[in-house]
Amino acid sequence: MRLTVAAVGRIREGWLVEGAAEYAKRLSRFCTVQVVEVDDAPETLPIERGKTEEGKRLLAKVRPGAFAVALDPGGTPCDSVAFAAKLRGWMERGGAETVFLIGGSNGLSDEALARADERLSLSGMTLTHAFARLMLLEQCYRAFKIAAGERYHK
Repeated sequence: MRLTVAAVGRIREGWLVEGAAEYAKRLSRFCTVQVVEVDDAPETLPIERGKTEEGKRLLAKVRPGAFAVALDPGGTPCDSVAFAAKLRGWMERGGAETVFLIGGSNGLSDEALARADERLSLSGMTLTHAFARLMLLEQCYRAFKIAAGERYHK
């Protein structure tokens, strides 16, 4: 099983880098984890053009047949137990690869959203994209622990 997080931009805050690395390490017990960062578009570009460029970079990281999940504020929210069930299903449907798409500060392009097999909302609150990445990795780890019937999620 392969889990890929394709994200626009780099994490600059050390504590977030360390946290993401820790959860990627913990996840490696359950699956192959890959975090792929693509460059953000220059702020001088119009917003839609920048999103389109970022979307092309993200979509280039999605393998054919993979199940793509867009992190989107308008996506479906779910609790950790429901997320565990969804992740298991996504892994089965995606030929054992699930790719999470995290856009830049202006969100995901229309093309990236159209490619997504599902849209997921991590929270009704606004999160930085770096924090969303850490939260996603932690929730994926929690999901695998729940699916394995191991203690962690309470």
